[in-house]
Amino acid sequence: MYVILVYDIGQKRVGKMLKLCRQYLNWIQNSVFEGEISEVKLKELQQKAKKIMDVEQDSLIIFKSRNEKWLEKEVVGKEKNELDTFL
Repeated sequence: MYVILVYDIGQKRVGKMLKLCRQYLNWIQNSVFEGEISEVKLKELQQKAKKIMDVEQDSLIIFKSRNEKWLEKEVVGKEKNELDTFL
């Protein structure tokens, strides 16, 4: 499946969350990630994220799609992290 993940995490925990999300998805810009991920890997990511988060203050939002082709992406302004495609 294709996901877009967005988080809002307290300053003390944001570095750990950034490092975790980079292990599973592509960094797009501040606290935003996207990419293909299996259901199992997504559950794994969520479980690890919950250990980092303070659920009373922090949030993690995941938008899911069957495939990237079902989403249209438009960037206005400078794209923070352009994804390279390697063959």
